[in-house]
Parts: sequence; structure tokens; C-alpha cells
Amino acid sequence: MEWKVIVIVGPTCSGKTKVAINLAEKLETEIISADSRQIYKYLTIGTAKPSQEELARIRHHFIDQLDPDEEYNVSRFEEEALRIINKLAVENKIPVVVGGSGLYIKALIDGIFNEVSVDEEFRRELKEKREKYGNQFLYDELKKVDPISASKMLPQNWKRVMRALEVYHLTGKPIWQFHQTYKREVNFQFYQFGLLWERQILYRRIEQRVDKMVEAGLVEEVRNILAMGYSKSINSLNTVGYKEIISFLENEITLERAIELIKRNTRRFAKRQMTWFRKDKRIKWIPVLTESELSYVSNFILSEINQLK
Repeated sequence: MEWKVIVIVGPTCSGKTKVAINLAEKLETEIISADSRQIYKYLTIGTAKPSQEELARIRHHFIDQLDPDEEYNVSRFEEEALRIINKLAVENKIPVVVGGSGLYIKALIDGIFNEVSVDEEFRRELKEKREKYGNQFLYDELKKVDPISASKMLPQNWKRVMRALEVYHLTGKPIWQFHQTYKREVNFQFYQFGLLWERQILYRRIEQRVDKMVEAGLVEEVRNILAMGYSKSINSLNTVGYKEIISFLENEITLERAIELIKRNTRRFAKRQMTWFRKDKRIKWIPVLTESELSYVSNFILSEINQLK
């Protein structure tokens, strides 16, 4: 028997959290957050985490789980999320997965290659080259040996670029060949639903959210995280909303400029998210025009799932 898993995707500020909570309440189930930043403690306002009231209504997984300087990766998420899905399935609950981290969603649904071991010495060499020459240098090296994988990455995705170089170094084969042959057996059927907004409406929502984040204390949140002793260079703070405020706190830019950059960079991030998700033809897109319509999306998804019985 295959168990059902509902996956709700979409760009930032599209209302995924509201839909997921409404749906989880109707199904009397739990939510699995597929967000690579909400998993960190203290990064609350800038990651638009569910409120304490929302967290009290429905149990969420992968929220406030790690300290900001802890390492986390997509392979670990896949393993831990599947374990939770198994547990909920045994309890006859349909898990609701929600998030905008496309790689996390893909890993959960299709699996991610994780068999080639790590060469720590070679990895240190790559890190030294990156520090000396920058991301573009590593990316150019990958294009020489594995242009196919390079075409699916960006220079700033330097961890993925390094992993692809590492796999080629260890095996002499491009990483895409391993991805192509990798198969994972699970007794789950994933049903993906995406929230589709008209671009300009979404952009207005993003700008309004950024203003609300600043009003809610985003600057103080970032200042407090740094005051705890966390380095500005940790990966979790290399995030839209945090890096711009850090620049403001270091007197590199004004607060007004930081807010402008957060809005611009969030719009760009939303565009990249949609580009990623649109490649997956399995996603059923649900058009949304207003905030009030989000209340009906969970009912639509529920009716779709019930028809599958």
C-alpha cells in the first residue's frame, strides 16, 4: 500500500504556511517544514516562521531545531523527514510538507545521491581555492570536467559545485551520472500543490511583508544574534534579510537602503523559486488572487486528495 503525502510549494510570501495549517487541522495531522532557514533558532522574523499561536495549533517539524552555527544539509533533511513521514503513516495520518526550498522538496520526493564518500583533504584544497580565487574559479573548474552538472548550478551554489568536483575527483565520473542511476524505494505517493500568484501582486505582498518585518524588530533580531557571539559569516546568516541588516549594522549602508535591498533581493529570490518549481510538471498549480482566497485552497486540496481514495 502506498501512503499519501501532501506537499505545498510556492515562492516566498505566497501563503503556504496559512494553507498548510488549515489543511493540517482538517486532516488532524502534522506539518513538515521544508525550509532551509526556519530550522535555525533565533532566525524568526526574517524567515517568516509560523507564529507561536500557529505552532501551538499544529505540531511542526524542522522549526527552531538547530543553533545558527550548526551545519545542516539536504541529505540529512531527506533522511529525517522520511523517518517522520513513516511515523505519521503508521498513525494513519497524511503528512503535510510545506516549504520554498526547492532542493529540499526534490530530495524528499525523488531522493538525493549520497553514496560517494567525502575526501576531506581534497575538500580543504577546494575551500582554500575558493577563499583565494572566489566562487567563479571553482565554477569554471567544474565546467571543464562536468559541463552538464555545471549548467544546472550557479557559481554562488559553491557547496554543490564543490561536491560535484569532489565526486569527479573520487570517481572520474560526473555527478549527474550517479544522480541518473540512483533509485530509492519508498511506499509514499507525493501529491504536490503550488500557490500561483500574479507576479506584481506577489511583489506587493513581498514589499509589505518586509516593512512588517522591520516594524516587528528585524534589526533588533539580527543585532541580538550577533551579540550572542555568532559570526556574521555563518551560513544561516547568508540569507536575504539578514545580510542586508548586517551591512546596515556595520555602517556600510543606511537602513533605508537595507530595506530597499531586502525587497529587491526577496523579489529576485521569489523569481528563482518559481523558475525551479515550474520545471516540475507534477505540481498542480492553484491560482490565487487575494489573501482571502487562501482560506479556500485547503478545501480544494482536500477534495483533490479525497478523490484519490
